[in-house]
Amino acid sequence: MSSLSWEQLSPEERMLAEQVVVQYRALRAACAAAPDGKVLGRAERLAVEQGREMTRRTLETALQQEAAEVEKKVARAGSAAIAKRRGLTADAKSAT
Repeated sequence: MSSLSWEQLSPEERMLAEQVVVQYRALRAACAAAPDGKVLGRAERLAVEQGREMTRRTLETALQQEAAEVEKKVARAGSAAIAKRRGLTADAKSAT
C-alpha cells in the first residue's frame, strides 16, 4: 500500500478521505450499538449503504472535475480563435 501525504491531495480528494473516516466512525458506532447476534447483519447493511453513497459521491465529484476541465479547454480554444480572428482582421485593415 502506498502512503500519501495529506498535502498531496486535492481539495476534492481530501473531502472524499474525510467522508471515509466519518463513515468508518458511523460503522463502529452502529456495531457498538447493535444487540448481540445482530452486529454482523447491521454492519453489512450499513457498509453497503455507505458504499453506494460513497460511490455516488465519488462519481459525482469526478464528473464535475472533468466537466470543469472541458469547460476550461473550450474557453481557451474559443479565446485563441477570437484572438486569431482579431489578428487577421487587424492585418487585413493594415494591408488596405
